Amino acid sequence: MEEINHAEPTLAEEFRMFGNDDVMEFMNLTSKQTGIDGVIFLSTTTGQHGPRVRYFVKAGRNQPSFSVSITAEPGILANSPPQRVLSRVGPSVVEWVKLNRAALLKFWNEGESWSIDELASFADHHARVDTPSP
Repeated sequence: MEEINHAEPTLAEEFRMFGNDDVMEFMNLTSKQTGIDGVIFLSTTTGQHGPRVRYFVKAGRNQPSFSVSITAEPGILANSPPQRVLSRVGPSVVEWVKLNRAALLKFWNEGESWSIDELASFADHHARVDTPSP
């Protein structure tokens, strides 16, 4: 996987940029839901960037991550972990985003208004629609 030179901010850094009126829902999906070792962080519309997911080796506000666009042809947008992490799991995360694009976009665009039941249903049913083949 090609080297990405754009550094991804930590979640703590990104959260500090939000205003008091910003509303966001998020969830961490583990290998149980995605089939990918590590954590995929999903959020509703945040910041001034387009739809994306973030991958972490382990969850945490100050952990390094890389982000993947939620588009018809997903790609790596920024990377902070060592290049070996991106090379090892990047292709699987990109493929997972491609396979689950519709559900991910629905959460990105509508998730902040969902009830807890709708969030739970999404996590149980839609977030694990497809997992990439090993």
